Amino acid sequence: MSTPELISPRSARVAAARRLGKRNFRGKDRLFLAEGPQAVREAAAHRAAGQATLTELFTTVEAAERYADIIGAARDAGARVHLASDEVIADISTTVTPQGLVGVCRFLDTPFADILAARPKLVAVLAHVRDPGNAGTVLRCADAAGAEAVVLTDASVDLYNPKAVRASVGSLFHLPVAVGVPVEQAIESLTAAGVRVLAADGAGDRDLDAELDEGTMGGPTAWVFGNEAWGLPEETRALADAVVRVPIHGSAESLNLATAAAVCLYASARAQRASGGCRSVTQSQ
Repeated sequence: MSTPELISPRSARVAAARRLGKRNFRGKDRLFLAEGPQAVREAAAHRAAGQATLTELFTTVEAAERYADIIGAARDAGARVHLASDEVIADISTTVTPQGLVGVCRFLDTPFADILAARPKLVAVLAHVRDPGNAGTVLRCADAAGAEAVVLTDASVDLYNPKAVRASVGSLFHLPVAVGVPVEQAIESLTAAGVRVLAADGAGDRDLDAELDEGTMGGPTAWVFGNEAWGLPEETRALADAVVRVPIHGSAESLNLATAAAVCLYASARAQRASGGCRSVTQSQ
């Protein structure tokens, strides 16, 4: 390591990083924390608007030796790397068992207008989702299913909540995410852009299996997922093209939000990649 000294726990840099655990400071500084090797690796590789996303990295000596490739990538990205004691990492980290790497990153959300302009084929809309773990997991599912964007409405959890960032396991850095969009605006704008909007709801009058059997899911699609406790309000369901339920073939009372989102997004991904689906048409051109 070319940085010769451990950074002091009383350093202004440590204090500035520590305060990013709170939402008001994240918003003021437009910075957030990414913890652990996977998140830091993805942050180091990410750039937006010509800028590197990772600005600083705090690492223990042990982690720097173990993840030398990540340290090198962080330096290549122009990030300032600080050697830190376990005490400093624990002070900055929001996890019970830190992994020795904590990165400071610039905000990277994308304007909703830019998402619409890209004519996405598959979008996840989180409407009034309050649990950061659920939000991050749905983002990860959307990334895995090949979605091209995620939208968090204005009443949803902070995208940069440390738990949401951890739950995304790096997917936050892989696809565009718009934040603070009113749910009505999101649905109406997606509809106007030619995207079929499906509201996921356990009481939906359409069945996901029937949608697949009838071949209605091959085109551009946005799934709207509601609050963990009360789902989607009637006024939101009324804006969608259809309200779709995931069939329960066993005795389970319901599926949790992230599981239902994974099922719905993968159903769309499969339909779009089938013969005649919009992904197949796109890929053949």
